[in-house]
Amino acid sequence: MPKHPADTLRITAWRFILTFGTVSLLADFVYEGARSVTGPLLAAFGATGLIVGIVTGVGEAAALLLRLVSGPLADRTRRFWAWTIAGYALTLVSVPTLGYSGALWVACGLIILERVGKAVRSPAKDALLSYATSATGRGRGFAVHEALDQFGAIIGPLVVAGMLAVTGVQYGPALAVLALPGVAALGLLVWLRSRARHPMDFEVSPHRSPVEHKPIGRLPGVFWLYAGFTATTMAGFATFGLISFHIVEANLLPSPAVPVLYAAVMVADGLAALATGWAYDRFGPRVLIVLPIVAATVPAFAFTGGILAAIVGSLLWGIALGIQESTLRATVADIVDVLRRSTAYGIFAAIVGVATAVGGALAGALYDVALPLLIYMTVAIQVVAIGLLLTMSGRRIATQFSAEKGEM
Repeated sequence: MPKHPADTLRITAWRFILTFGTVSLLADFVYEGARSVTGPLLAAFGATGLIVGIVTGVGEAAALLLRLVSGPLADRTRRFWAWTIAGYALTLVSVPTLGYSGALWVACGLIILERVGKAVRSPAKDALLSYATSATGRGRGFAVHEALDQFGAIIGPLVVAGMLAVTGVQYGPALAVLALPGVAALGLLVWLRSRARHPMDFEVSPHRSPVEHKPIGRLPGVFWLYAGFTATTMAGFATFGLISFHIVEANLLPSPAVPVLYAAVMVADGLAALATGWAYDRFGPRVLIVLPIVAATVPAFAFTGGILAAIVGSLLWGIALGIQESTLRATVADIVDVLRRSTAYGIFAAIVGVATAVGGALAGALYDVALPLLIYMTVAIQVVAIGLLLTMSGRRIATQFSAEKGEM
């Protein structure tokens, strides 16, 4: 298999993952700091639970659906670094202006725009990471990256919380300070590109030459089954924007305390990613049954009872998120050929994005109507998801998984 010149890889696979994780750490410092106050910020503009649910759901959908375009384009052009850098730049520029939006519709637009930046970069970024994790173990590589990623998601909300406390709940200065780690993230990303211009050369599994620009045939059948399971799970998963909206509206916590809670949620996210990532490398996709089980319990805690129940529900939400953002991505890399990986990540995210938008709007609407109905609906959807996963598991799906992977 032809390789690029040796000097295009001047960094080890693990160091590549750790450095990329640091970039994500800094980026999460920025946009998770902003997302930690999405609910209270929109509430300050007079938003209802339905508006919060729709905006946060549509924002997540935009971050996912638009990957239908960015994923195939990244595979076609092979310009993975350009897409990654452009996406980070868009997100890191939009966040500091959110606090000075001045109107509800502007704030909603900036929240969605920040998510668009994620759509631009994510398929290419995940493909770059998948090449390096081929040499380290898929689950472990993605888990370590996610853990570093979430460390930034802890720092960001804490900084925003401190700024809100100092400024008397002024969102402008609290979000403007996030421009500093944004600049650092872009600088480190450009440096990483100079050390590994062609990360596909990390890939240890058999594949065609990196210089062949035409992606190969159709995605394997197991990919579509897997996407269906994930989409069903996400259709029954509320956003943290709605959870934080409830906490503030129910007077369970003051607004400056919400980012502190979100930081604790990100700790749960990182720990869950590490645990399920290591388990995935040992036991395979069967470990994903934890995801619908945890997701089913979130609203029962988050939207009922007092502050202790809300904290437990929030932490459970973080555990589910950690599984979604690490182990789910590792599985895609294991069932899709290297030359179709950005496309697969884009399509996978788009399918999940539709479910996320539906789930966000559904949770917001049911929250405004009847909380018991929201809880029952979530449990019912997650039961369906468990059924889909059990259908995919066992000897039959294991055989299909191995066979289709061997054909790539």
